[in-house]
Amino acid sequence: MGGTLEARGETSPVFAVVALKDPLGANLDRVQIVKAWVDASGRSHERVHDVNASDGRLERAGSGALAPVGNSVDVADASYSNSIGATELTALWRDPEYEASQEALYYARAIEIPTPRHTTYAAKTMGVEAPEPTTIQERAVSSAIWVKPSR
Repeated sequence: MGGTLEARGETSPVFAVVALKDPLGANLDRVQIVKAWVDASGRSHERVHDVNASDGRLERAGSGALAPVGNSVDVADASYSNSIGATELTALWRDPEYEASQEALYYARAIEIPTPRHTTYAAKTMGVEAPEPTTIQERAVSSAIWVKPSR
C-alpha cells in the first residue's frame, strides 16, 4: 500500500499492476498508471498512461488513442452485461520519460466498463426517463508510490 523508493541510477523502476474485477461488479475496461510531478519552475504536471486494456485494444491502438471499450448498458432496464471487458488485467510498466533527478509519484487506476448510473436505477424504479448521463465508469485507485531523486 504505497511507499517511497529511492532512485537508483538513471533507470526507471518497473511497476507491476494486477487488477481483478469485483466478483459482484462489472468487468474491467483498462488499467492505467498516473504520474504526477512538479517541474523546476514549480508547475505541477500529471500524465495518464494506459498500460493494459481489455479485448487487446492497447495493442491495436499503437501510439494513437485507445478505442472505447463499448457499452452494454440497457438504459430502459437499468442493466448491463459483462459481455465486454476483462475479469483481470495485468501489466509491467516502466516510465518512458523517467528522470532520476526529479521527484514524482505514481499510482495505478483500474476502470470498469460502463454501468448504469445511480440516477438511471432511480429513474427505472420511478418509471421516468433517465437523465443524462445515464452511465458511469467506476474506478479504483491504488496508494501512491513516491520516487525520490537520487542524491
